[in-house]
Amino acid sequence: MNMWNLNAMIKAFDAIMMFRDAAKTFKGEPPPSTSMAKPEPPPAPALGQLEATLTNVVVAALKEAFDRDHARLEFERTQLEEQRRRADDAVRLEVRRQAAERELSRLRLLGGTALVGWIASVVALAARLGAVSTPGRVALAVGWAFLLGALGAAFSAQGRISADMTENSRPLEAGRAGAASVWLLMAGLGAVALSLLI
Repeated sequence: MNMWNLNAMIKAFDAIMMFRDAAKTFKGEPPPSTSMAKPEPPPAPALGQLEATLTNVVVAALKEAFDRDHARLEFERTQLEEQRRRADDAVRLEVRRQAAERELSRLRLLGGTALVGWIASVVALAARLGAVSTPGRVALAVGWAFLLGALGAAFSAQGRISADMTENSRPLEAGRAGAASVWLLMAGLGAVALSLLI
């Protein structure tokens, strides 16, 4: 309960008691004594009804104040739970976004490496076109196929990650294309290196 509401209720109760004492004095009744020796005479029936009415009013006011404070506390608790839920959702989305960015960066690096490897092998072939043997040309062609396959798999995996970002219910994963791009890149670079040695 709010402290101000409690103070207001106590002041109201004190005012009611002072009003009651003033009414007794006005009727000629002596104010209540604090000694235990003299018993207090029974109040007049009208005064007893006034006291009962005032007591009921004070009790009703206190009950209303308690109910109002309880409703306010429930409303604040509901708002805090809603804010906590929104904050949890925001954190979860941010973690998901960062994971997607990391995976996309990895796939871009794989695609870029495959592209650079393919371009470098084309340049190497152009520089020594007459010196490359037939098995070397076959190994180079196989290497190109693997490198271009790695590039395509990396692009495919990037598209899948981008699609997963729009669907919050699906987990982020590059799938088979992401794993295949690594193996195709390694196989392509190996075949290109082998073609230079043959």
